[in-house]
Amino acid sequence: MNNIRVYAFHGCMEEEGRIGSDYIVHLEVEADMKKASVSDTLVDAIDYVSLNEIVKEEMFIRSSLLEHVGQRIIDRILRQFPDVIAVEVSVAKQNPPIGGDVGEVCVCLKG
Repeated sequence: MNNIRVYAFHGCMEEEGRIGSDYIVHLEVEADMKKASVSDTLVDAIDYVSLNEIVKEEMFIRSSLLEHVGQRIIDRILRQFPDVIAVEVSVAKQNPPIGGDVGEVCVCLKG
């Protein structure tokens, strides 16, 4: 899933918790999809709607570090979907307040 857009309140500075910022999350989930490709039923697949909800819910829980929220997303997906083999997530903060003209800062994690 690419370009999941979320407005959230992560950061080490107090004002980041009050003002918030735009974030873009990319999510890659690896699983054996043979059964779903034959059955054509959602119960045999990894539901995109559920993945999107996990990302949004975890992004709404304030963290100081993007690494922390990214790991929470990975951990929750692995708990909720036992068929998932691996998860890769990137969390990008748009226009970070770092005293320069920087479009985004991004962390990428694998689990």
